[in-house]
Amino acid sequence: MAEEQSYYMTEDGKRKLEEELEELKTVRRPEVVERIKIARDFGDLSENSEYDSAKDEQAFVEARISQIENMIRYAVIIENDDDNNEIVQLGKTVVFEEIPDGDVEEYQIVGSAEANPFEGRISNDSPMAQSLLGKKIGDQVMVQTPGGEFEVKIKEVK
Repeated sequence: MAEEQSYYMTEDGKRKLEEELEELKTVRRPEVVERIKIARDFGDLSENSEYDSAKDEQAFVEARISQIENMIRYAVIIENDDDNNEIVQLGKTVVFEEIPDGDVEEYQIVGSAEANPFEGRISNDSPMAQSLLGKKIGDQVMVQTPGGEFEVKIKEVK
């Protein structure tokens, strides 16, 4: 049997997944069942695009429910060491300056379940996070990315 994957997340990330799961089970699932029921009444299912669409949505909803349940079951809550704001760790926010152009960026390092770079949250599995984890304020770090490498200086950890 395959080993189960751990899903690192903050307490807030887990709460958001639980809310999404509740929404899928209590709102979306019944809506899709109703759409299927209505589409069946249209007649011949072999040429019924409404029925096909509803069944596709049902498959998506059920797959997402299963995925979220699995993520919650194997969630590992990130415990922050609030006393240590010197070292980049999972769950912490890191502020760094790109060298030599001086652009300042800020990212929270979270588990892949919560990652959303557009909201400033990067996965601990990403090349950038892998380069920064364990480093301290003042360290200059070479970051490897698919687009090439660049150097950053860690300015703040919070």
